[in-house]
Amino acid sequence: MELIDFVSTELKIAKTQVQSSLKLRDEGGTVPFIARYRKEATGNLDEVQLRNIFDRFDYLTELESRKKTILQSIEEQGKLTDELKAKILNCFQKNELEDLYLPYKPKRRTRATIAKEKGLEPLAGLIKVANLNNELQFNLTEAALSFVSTDLGVANIDEALAGASDIIAEEVSEVADYRNYIREYISQKGKFKSSIKGDFPVGTTKYETYREFEKNVADITPHAMLALRRGESEGILNLDLEFDDTLIFDYLQKMYVKTSSKQLIEFLGNSLRDSFNRLMKHSLIGEVRLEKKEFSDIESIKVFESNLRQILLSSPAGMKPTIGIDPGFRTGCKVVVLDGTGKFIEYKTIFPHNSDYEKKQAADYLISRLEKYDVELIAIGNGTAGRETDEFVSNVLKNASKKVIKVIVNESGASIYSASEIAANEFPNLDLTVRGAISIGRRLQDPLAELVKIDPKSIGVGQYQHDVDQKLLKRKLEETVESCVNFVGVDLNTASKELLTYVAGLSEKIAENIVNFRNENGAFRSRKELLKISKLGPMTFEQAAGFLRIRNGINPLDNTAVHPESYYVVEKIAEDFNLDLNNITTFRDKVKEIDLSKYIDDKIGELTLNDIIKELEKPGRDPREEFKYASFKEGITEISHLKQGMELEGVVTNITNFGCFVDVGVHQDGLVHISEMSDTFVKDPTKIVKVGQLVNVRVLEVDVKLKRIQLSMKKNTGNKKVSKEVSNNFSVNDLKTKFGR
Repeated sequence: MELIDFVSTELKIAKTQVQSSLKLRDEGGTVPFIARYRKEATGNLDEVQLRNIFDRFDYLTELESRKKTILQSIEEQGKLTDELKAKILNCFQKNELEDLYLPYKPKRRTRATIAKEKGLEPLAGLIKVANLNNELQFNLTEAALSFVSTDLGVANIDEALAGASDIIAEEVSEVADYRNYIREYISQKGKFKSSIKGDFPVGTTKYETYREFEKNVADITPHAMLALRRGESEGILNLDLEFDDTLIFDYLQKMYVKTSSKQLIEFLGNSLRDSFNRLMKHSLIGEVRLEKKEFSDIESIKVFESNLRQILLSSPAGMKPTIGIDPGFRTGCKVVVLDGTGKFIEYKTIFPHNSDYEKKQAADYLISRLEKYDVELIAIGNGTAGRETDEFVSNVLKNASKKVIKVIVNESGASIYSASEIAANEFPNLDLTVRGAISIGRRLQDPLAELVKIDPKSIGVGQYQHDVDQKLLKRKLEETVESCVNFVGVDLNTASKELLTYVAGLSEKIAENIVNFRNENGAFRSRKELLKISKLGPMTFEQAAGFLRIRNGINPLDNTAVHPESYYVVEKIAEDFNLDLNNITTFRDKVKEIDLSKYIDDKIGELTLNDIIKELEKPGRDPREEFKYASFKEGITEISHLKQGMELEGVVTNITNFGCFVDVGVHQDGLVHISEMSDTFVKDPTKIVKVGQLVNVRVLEVDVKLKRIQLSMKKNTGNKKVSKEVSNNFSVNDLKTKFGR
């Protein structure tokens, strides 16, 4: 089967769609561009479908290369049969392919090869023939006697039979069908069992959940698998994969033993046990463990991707004059002022948590900055002293002359940005904490534009991100950032180099050239000016132009998602309906009257025209949701303030396979277990909440010592506890281990 046919069948996507998508990629097309501007060619495939096509095709292409290597190797050995060749060519999984190659793979010196060197392979052959033909008169002792040779190192009959057994055991261990069956059996019937090593008394580790843990291999959750592996690697946990091997021996006996000779049955039974115990068991257990690890990686990365997408697409408060505050007690609060473009204006350290005198000075400073710069937003970091600073600012705003929106902002990763090369280049003369306050303020103005400057792993919205496949994690998270940036679009005249780098088709160097050109020549007035940028040719322009916005430019379409290649259609519509293209907002009143069939041609089809019409209804719109923010309960600033049954408003900060974490303003997120997320059954937490969502919760249980908060989102709930699997492993220190934060 051709690779394209296989991908089409497996993904249930038409062959023509797969072919067109791959052709567009080969021509240099990026996923965001193909998904948005080549819908007719792909049949309206979205980004997820396109990436699935490309990932699977690349996997199979790599597999085809491996097949060629394997076929060549076996052919050079003179052992390639038509049947084996057909099996290899029709194999579409790497582990199955390697199973087929195993008998022919160059090996180190084994017990079987040593036996062959001693001339015992013919003896093994005689035994196999006697087994297959059920030769009841066959005598092992007599057969082995003629292979005794002091010259070859076979001292007696027992050594001859042992060597023959080694040869048979190795051959059995390399039968692909046997390995597949046993691997599947272990996956379905095996159990993971863990215990904590004797060096660690009860209550002294963060892995207490797994002190006496048992779970079916088929049912183990991704977070449990990753936790078990981490505990094992840290030398705290013993982890075993157990199963009933008698059923495996029964299977091997049934498949391999054909004779009714008691002597042969006993001999071959011992060979089969040796084959499994010595040559298959540990490798297949390792493969099953790796398979579960890879599955857990993929599922955990999916959770991370989903959470990252939600936080990147958080509603922007808007590009308005903003004060950003990085809270602190002893070292004070770093306060910065930003203008409506995010440009840094000034900073000062205030001490609102010390003496009354210093508190008054801090209040006076804030009031003066609010008035001087006409500030509309205040962003307060949610770290140490965050809630105390929030209450201080609330009191200050009671005396303000205008309404100012105050929001507590998740500052995860701000310190990493502050110490980064990006921050150092942007603010070489500012202290790290001041840079952090700038980042906090900008996150409120536009989360996406600021968060792209930080390694996605540092934003802190995943589980076990340090334990999963780092190469895969990096690729998937970068794809997520790219998707979000192009979904929203980028203001060409304000975007940072880091933000521009994620625009479809733009490399880091081209992004840098755009910023340099802008700094030297002033704001862009037209998308066409991009062609003046060094290294930005027609192909790059085609990929990127539709995702770049120019406000108040020469052509109003430059501030929309309409691609320049489609401007002629809009101009034709404007002409037909006597509309002024310079006043693009007038289009929204006429779009319902447009007969799209009149404008379909060999370049633009109905799908693209529909997108254009939607864009003309709300030109330049931001696709992100309307800005909302949480109001934490006054007087509730510490975990000790929480009481059972208390109802609070909070913000979802993280989603896992077993629930979500909610910030209720007490410096410690609370867990809403999946069983407490709804009055109905919940299979997938992401179907109920998303990161950044405002939710109402009820306090179920508080453990101040362990810093553990159990919450419920149910409308009617009692005092319930979360499942044992997570409840015992949930404290402020454990969070860093369990969820990689």
